Amino acid sequence: MIRIAGLGLVTLLLAACSGQTETDGTAQAVGAVGVAGTATVPGMPAATVAFEGGDQLSPKDPIVVRASGGTLQAVTVTNPQTGNAVKGDLSPDKTTWTSADNLRYGATYQAVATAVNQAGAATEQRGEVHTLKPSGVATASLFQPASGDIGVGLVLGLKFDHDIADKAAVEKSFKVTSSPAQGGGWYWVSKREVHFRPKEYWKAGSTVKLETTTFGMPIGGGVYGGQDVSASYKVHDSWVAKADGKTHQMKAFHNGQLVKTAPISMGKTVDTPPRGPTPTFNGTHTVLSKVDHTIMDSCSYGVCEGDPGYYKAPENWDVRISNDGEYLHENLKTVGVQGSDNVSNGCLNMNTENAKWFFDNFNTGDVVEVTNSGGPQLSINNGHGDWAISWSAWQAGSALHG
Repeated sequence: MIRIAGLGLVTLLLAACSGQTETDGTAQAVGAVGVAGTATVPGMPAATVAFEGGDQLSPKDPIVVRASGGTLQAVTVTNPQTGNAVKGDLSPDKTTWTSADNLRYGATYQAVATAVNQAGAATEQRGEVHTLKPSGVATASLFQPASGDIGVGLVLGLKFDHDIADKAAVEKSFKVTSSPAQGGGWYWVSKREVHFRPKEYWKAGSTVKLETTTFGMPIGGGVYGGQDVSASYKVHDSWVAKADGKTHQMKAFHNGQLVKTAPISMGKTVDTPPRGPTPTFNGTHTVLSKVDHTIMDSCSYGVCEGDPGYYKAPENWDVRISNDGEYLHENLKTVGVQGSDNVSNGCLNMNTENAKWFFDNFNTGDVVEVTNSGGPQLSINNGHGDWAISWSAWQAGSALHG
């Protein structure tokens, strides 16, 4: 229901509000303070005010206040439920005020406007505007920080807090741009999760920007898009390590040039009691995080204190490359077999000097390609296993494919 109070003519047109969040502070006034009621001058018609708004407003469009037969002197739009005011812009001729802030779903906004005619007589008008209330709001979150330097292998990811019924519509609302331009595509991992990567690794030195425009969109089942997100990255130099479980060597390439070779020990492939084989995953990994010291506890994968094979060991220079607990790190206990045998619990073991070198040079999004490990392929939800998917299969994972 739309409620109107005050004197003067009011025109109501269905339109919409914009956004989801509001600006804190007092109501914004444009020009002088409004005066209640209408003053008239013989032969001079009073200015009128029209609020373009009503019930169930789409949050894609702004609230608009228009004056006829005069100009706007003051406009305030406030959400009394939160106490927040809505900022807006007055047109150069002062006949139109348009909201500029993001608003909320399922909210009531009170509007007060004062217009003056050519004789300076003031008309104040009040009204209410109601935004739509969806059955649910699907808000996306980023897999990675919203800005910073990234490696050439970083995969962009979004995860929603509601199932997405209309994936095609949502995917159309995403925009990824890179400079220099580099093509890429989206791949839906589940009803809530979607990833983006280029066909090949990002170009070193490029910039990458991600923007979503799902707010206010109906995305199926009465659910609407939540707050938009954006991210901006700078791709640093190319760092790619190639770890071979057959030669037990790891080679590091900086911008395509070999700069380091280190002996390693990968995860064991033999059934060694009390725990069976623990091979390292094959495939392209990327650096997810790193820490110079951590405690590695076998209880994280179910072998807890009192169980055969339990361990809880301090480890240094830890570079994480999967969600399953795979790291590049120092392990002094395996130095004697590094370069000749795979005996670890899945990590890539190195001596102190080599582990420290990789820790210092490899950062988030840098690549570690593992081959001949004897293990299964790294999966898409275990870090950045996305690179194992062929480009044709990746394209088929888009909701817009075909």
